[in-house]
Amino acid sequence: MCESNAYLMRDGKEELVMESVGLVKPVRDGIVLRSIFGEQTTVKATIIEMNLTGHRIVLEAI
Repeated sequence: MCESNAYLMRDGKEELVMESVGLVKPVRDGIVLRSIFGEQTTVKATIIEMNLTGHRIVLEAI
């Protein structure tokens, strides 16, 4: 499987936002994350790093 966990950097600390992310889509208000289970959230953030082999997506709050 190629899904990743998404983390949000806020005040220098990483916070888990969603597990098993299968879709990352930039939109006007931030980043849409959708899990392989159909859960979806929009995070007001920018992408810092996407390490797909490490299964990590790191976002920075805006």
